[in-house]
Amino acid sequence: MSKNRSLKTEMLFRLVIPLIFFVVVDAVLSYFVTLHYVDQAYDRWLLDSARSLAQEIKVRQGKVVVELPPAALEIFKWDEQDKTYFKIITTEQETLAGDKSVPEPLSPETDWSHPVYFNDLLYGEPVRIVSMLVTLDETPERVFIHVAETLNKRRAMMTDILLADMIPQTILVMLTGVYLLSGLKRGLQPLHTLAKHIAGRSSRDLSPIPESHVFLEVRALTDTINDVLEQLTLAIATQQRFIANAAHQLRTPLAGLKLQAERALREQEVQAMKPALLQIQNCADRMSHLTTQLLVLAQSEPINGSYESRSVDLCELVRKTCIDWVPKALQRNMEIGFECPETELSVAGDEVLLRELLVNLLDNAIAYGYEYGNITVQLDSKPTPCLTISDDGPGIPEPEMGRVFERFYRLPGSPGNGCGLGLSIVKDIAELHHAELKLGRANDKGGLRIELSFTPI
Repeated sequence: MSKNRSLKTEMLFRLVIPLIFFVVVDAVLSYFVTLHYVDQAYDRWLLDSARSLAQEIKVRQGKVVVELPPAALEIFKWDEQDKTYFKIITTEQETLAGDKSVPEPLSPETDWSHPVYFNDLLYGEPVRIVSMLVTLDETPERVFIHVAETLNKRRAMMTDILLADMIPQTILVMLTGVYLLSGLKRGLQPLHTLAKHIAGRSSRDLSPIPESHVFLEVRALTDTINDVLEQLTLAIATQQRFIANAAHQLRTPLAGLKLQAERALREQEVQAMKPALLQIQNCADRMSHLTTQLLVLAQSEPINGSYESRSVDLCELVRKTCIDWVPKALQRNMEIGFECPETELSVAGDEVLLRELLVNLLDNAIAYGYEYGNITVQLDSKPTPCLTISDDGPGIPEPEMGRVFERFYRLPGSPGNGCGLGLSIVKDIAELHHAELKLGRANDKGGLRIELSFTPI
């Protein structure tokens, strides 16, 4: 597992390393630029020395001679830092004056129309040499002057210039690094403050993180944390509401079950126990139905308000569900009719939740419809996928249509052992699938018509 990196160190390296790189590049460029101009400056002095020697070349009686007094030669060679050497030769390689060891240009194609500069070694020391051609009017013979100088002054000047250039830059990099380090420390301080604020919170405190002192770049982090806290708050509230609902609704049948069990235990004969046992059976059936409804209710309330959406063939799902509920409808001598388009009708949603929605609608239609009645399930594809379930029962009075979706609410005088969760579950699942739910009369005589319009894929 890789070691966690420091954000401060990472940012410091990303800022300082490019700065050092630019300083190094600048130093290399400065070196070559300085070398060029130092050579250019000292090459002019070297050329001046060669031209001063050219003035001492004379023609006497048709012969080329060099008249160089010892005092002038001493002045020519005097230098506190460098040694100066020269050589004056003719085209016949006759040395007129100077040191024969001074190097000459080796290339036979040397262009003598201008002075020639080159580097070489003389007596084991690197030297800079200028060579020039001197032509005389009195004689066709040509004379070459070669002047060599060691590089001490050049090196000293280059060192001085580079130090004058690099020392301030190095100090600037160091000061910049210190400033960046302190700036990063101050800049990251709000993150440490935010971390301490979160760490000091109680486990029950899920309120949003204040953003008054948070940088814009950190706002995305705090917004994400606040979203997670909001979802966590919603999940806890949902869980607490579910537990409260379950405890409230299970308390009554459990109390009835205990009471009927005590009544049965007081009887000595099996025949006398039968009424209590029937009540126990009814309580158990109600508890089973209530438990199933509560579990479906919990499933229809995802923590983040979403679900795993997939393409569901609504025709096939409704057909299979209707077939499964035909036996229960026949127990009340009721008929279930099903109509759907010939083409596939698909919606985006969760197949399990959509099945539970349909199961609750069919269960309500069978439980509260008239005996020997009819239930019609119809699917339409235009303009949007639409599921309609109609029955010919007593229906729901107009004033009550807004309340039947409340949890655990039952119409006064309703038959059966319902718990008032069926339509509430239907509403939650419909909202989860962004489907529009409508209640109305099935016909002029009454009945109930429930219509669900889904969003097309």
